[in-house]
Amino acid sequence: MTNEELTYKIRGCIFEVFKEMGPGLLETVYEAALCFELRSQGLDVECQVPIIVKYKDTEFGLGFRIDVLVEEEIIIEIKSVESLQDIHKKKLTNYLKLTKNKIGFLVNFNCKKLIDRESIFRIINDY
Repeated sequence: MTNEELTYKIRGCIFEVFKEMGPGLLETVYEAALCFELRSQGLDVECQVPIIVKYKDTEFGLGFRIDVLVEEEIIIEIKSVESLQDIHKKKLTNYLKLTKNKIGFLVNFNCKKLIDRESIFRIINDY
């Protein structure tokens, strides 16, 4: 499956979850529903994937967690906030850099409509 096909399928699952659940729930609820929907499409999905931070060949006990990792390639960061801020985009960008993954989605489910560049962003890591 190409990246375009995979991202198309992921976006479809995101929209399906939003259509079924609407806004106003906790991020954990959307994460569980999205993981279910992605798996029902036959995709390999991991939730709450730890990221180990390295500095000069030293691993630190610090870590972050990816909300959803699809096909070991695409990171999905889920939010349920009044509005997305630059810090949310920077967080996903850092996750992409730390993991060397190329594509990520930032999704805010707490909105009236899922609209590109307002409540759903696709971020590319150009490392």
